[in-house]
Amino acid sequence: MQNVVSALTARTQLGQILKRATESDERFVVDRRGKPSVIIMSVRDFIRNIAPTPAAYQAIRQDAKRNGRSSLTTREINAEIAACRQGSKKTRNHPAA
Repeated sequence: MQNVVSALTARTQLGQILKRATESDERFVVDRRGKPSVIIMSVRDFIRNIAPTPAAYQAIRQDAKRNGRSSLTTREINAEIAACRQGSKKTRNHPAA
């Protein structure tokens, strides 16, 4: 069920609204001058119901989990990117014979 709150209520009780949206997947319609203006909802709820993850991304995520690459640190990711870029530069500068 979605809750309708005034803009003033949303402004004065934003912390509580965010907590309820995040923890309980509640949705809030913010009413401004008698008209619905915006919806406040959790990102998890948004992704699950409004913008689901494309099938290609889901397949990539599952492959990463199977191969143990789903928990790389930022440092490890940056190192992989740097290594790929170095390989690309070598390929561009020194084409294979």
